[in-house]
Amino acid sequence: MKAATVAPGQIWIKRAILEMGGKDATLVADDADVDSAVEGVAAAAFGFQGQKCSACSRAIVDEKIYDAFLAKLVKRTRAITVGPPSDRKVFMGPVINERAFKTTMEYIEVGRAEGRIVAGGEPGPSDGWYVKPTVVADVDPKARLAQEEIFAPVLAVIKCRGFEDGLRIVNDTEYGLTGAVYTASDARIEEARRRFHVGNLYINRKCTGALVGAHPFGGFNMSGTDSKAGGRDYLLLFTQGKAIAEKIT
Repeated sequence: MKAATVAPGQIWIKRAILEMGGKDATLVADDADVDSAVEGVAAAAFGFQGQKCSACSRAIVDEKIYDAFLAKLVKRTRAITVGPPSDRKVFMGPVINERAFKTTMEYIEVGRAEGRIVAGGEPGPSDGWYVKPTVVADVDPKARLAQEEIFAPVLAVIKCRGFEDGLRIVNDTEYGLTGAVYTASDARIEEARRRFHVGNLYINRKCTGALVGAHPFGGFNMSGTDSKAGGRDYLLLFTQGKAIAEKIT
């Protein structure tokens, strides 16, 4: 890492603002607006081909509404158009390059072993690095698909046994970038505010879409240094604080 390399004559520590990975989750409680949650998850998981650090890669859904949510999510995902982004009717373009395509297809194969592919799971149009938006259901919280950042349009859907279990699952990765919670309960919203351990938490909306300059952005744990781009502390990281004391006689 260049920031760790000491150059000749360097007598200061280089400032490093780190933005790293994520395994962002959306927690859908049993009292959530299912249609709104489905739309938010689909947009956050498959917008920009899932190639955003804030993209939703885990949907953690209460067992009481799991089947209904999954059925609607599958229908919504299958309606997503894949093709050249120059076509305004297309929602999802190709992944960034051949390497990303190959890695994505490898993870889809992992998904076949770790869960149940209910949408996508195959390449898109043949004239580019296209992958159909993929939903893998019944994924174990400790599975690779639930723990490793894929950075692609692959979503793991995980069943939880109530809100408490859902919070446990959302926090059970090495990352802590963004997250979302869908619930009609003020008490649950307050609980999520306190215990959903991410740098950017969204209530009853998708977990992507922070605007630099308006919505400070940055994550916890292995997601980065939480320097909050767009926040007041961002510029302070480039300054040095000096404390001065004087004895008055």
